[in-house]
Amino acid sequence: MRLNIYIRTLGCDKNTVDSECVAGLLEESGHTITGDPDAADVILVNTCGFIRDAKQESVDAILDFAVGKRSEQRLIVTGCLSQRYGDELSDLIPEAEYFLGVNDYRMLPTLIEASPQGQRVFAGPYEPNGSKEFHGWDDSIGPRSSGAGALIHTAPIKIAEGCSNACSYCSIPAIRGPYRSRPAESILQEAGRLAGRGCKELVLVAQDVAAYGQDLRGTGHLVRLLQALVKIEGIEWVRLMYCYEEGITDELIDTIRTEPKICKYIDIPLQHSCDSILQRMNRLSTRASIKSTINKLRKQIPDIAIRTTLIVGFPGETEEEFDDVKSFVESMKFERLGVFAYSQEEGTPAALMAPQIPEAEKERRRDEIMQLQCAISLEHNRRRIGQTIRVLVDEVNEGGTYTGRTMQDAPDIDNGVLFASEDDFSPGEFACVTVEDAFDYDLAGTGRKEVRP
Repeated sequence: MRLNIYIRTLGCDKNTVDSECVAGLLEESGHTITGDPDAADVILVNTCGFIRDAKQESVDAILDFAVGKRSEQRLIVTGCLSQRYGDELSDLIPEAEYFLGVNDYRMLPTLIEASPQGQRVFAGPYEPNGSKEFHGWDDSIGPRSSGAGALIHTAPIKIAEGCSNACSYCSIPAIRGPYRSRPAESILQEAGRLAGRGCKELVLVAQDVAAYGQDLRGTGHLVRLLQALVKIEGIEWVRLMYCYEEGITDELIDTIRTEPKICKYIDIPLQHSCDSILQRMNRLSTRASIKSTINKLRKQIPDIAIRTTLIVGFPGETEEEFDDVKSFVESMKFERLGVFAYSQEEGTPAALMAPQIPEAEKERRRDEIMQLQCAISLEHNRRRIGQTIRVLVDEVNEGGTYTGRTMQDAPDIDNGVLFASEDDFSPGEFACVTVEDAFDYDLAGTGRKEVRP
C-alpha cells in the first residue's frame, strides 16, 4: 500500500539528517514523501528534546497536528523528545499512534504497513539503540532523500552519533548514548551521493566533530576524513561545526589553513569563559586553553571566522562570573556568537545545583551579551565594505535580488549577503559580490557571475 507521508523536522542539523534518512527508507519501501500535510496519509514529527524551549516547540507542533489532522490520518512521533518522554507523551497526546526513539527509525516501514490504522505502538524501553549496550555506528537506515529529489546545494552530514562528554547541564548522552564515530567509507559514500545531486557545501555535524575517531584505532581520523572529502568532485565547501576546544589540534588547524575547500570557519561551543563555571559544567577547557587555541587559529588563519555559543545563568553564576563573560566577549571579538539562557534539564547534575538563577535574570544576562555582540558584529561587517567576496546563493528573491552567504557563514544561523545583479542566478551558484553596505548581521552589495579559470 503506497502512502503519502509528510515529515516535520524540529531541532538541529543532526535531526535533519535523521529525517532525510527516514525519507529515503520510506521511499525505498514504496511510499511518497509530500510537502503538504493536508495531502498526507501519515504525518511524522521528528522532535527535539534538548532544552526547554526546543521541547515546548516540539510539543506544540505535535499538538497542532493532533488537533488538525483528519480522522483517517496517522500521527507518528519520533526523535529525542519521544526517546526521552515517550510514556508521558502517549498519555498527553492520545491522537498519536506511534512513539519511536532515536534509534527506531528502521521500524517505520513495517509499522506503517503492518499496523492497522488506530493501533498505538510504542518503541520502549526508550534506551539508545534499544539496549544499554552500544556496538558502534548504526548505518542501517540507508541513503538520505530530500523527499522531492530537488537540487540540494548545502547539506549537513552526520559523522558521529551520541556523546561521551559528561557536561553537567546536558542530557544528550542519556538520549543518544555514548560517542560512536561513523566509518569514513560510509561518510564518503554519502558525500558522493550528495555531490551527485548538486550539493556544493557539506556541513560536518556531530555532538563533537573534533572528537571524530576517538573510539576508533589510531589517530588523525578527522584530518584524513577532511582530506578525502575535499577530493570529491562537485564539493566546493566543507564546513566544521561543533568542535570542542580541547580537540582542536595543530594538525587540524594546518589542514583548515592549507585546504582551499575547507571553510575558513569553525564553530567552537565554549559555553563559558570563567574557570569556576567551566569546572561546574564539567568542561575540559580552561580560560587559558581557550584563549591559546583562538589566538593560534587567528595567527595561522588570519581570515578565519570563529563562531561560539555561551550559556549564561548557569546555577550559582555570580555577577562577577557573568562580568567575566562580558569582558571575555569584548576582548575576543568573536565573528559569530550565540547565547543561551541556561535550561534546567531533569536528570542532569546541574539541575540539582544551587542556587538556580531566576528566569528573568538569565534572560537579562543573555540579552546583555547579545547587545555586546551586535556591536562587535557590526564592526566586523563594516570592515568588509568595498571588498569583493565570494557568495554561495541560497535564495532567489524578486526584482533581480538574491540572498546568499560567504565561506564564513553557516546556513540558517549566521550572517547573510543580500545583493542585486543583472546576471541570473540559481541556488547553489557562486557570485562575486562587491560589498556596499553593512548592517548588524548582514551585508549588501552588487554581484556578478563568478568567472572560474
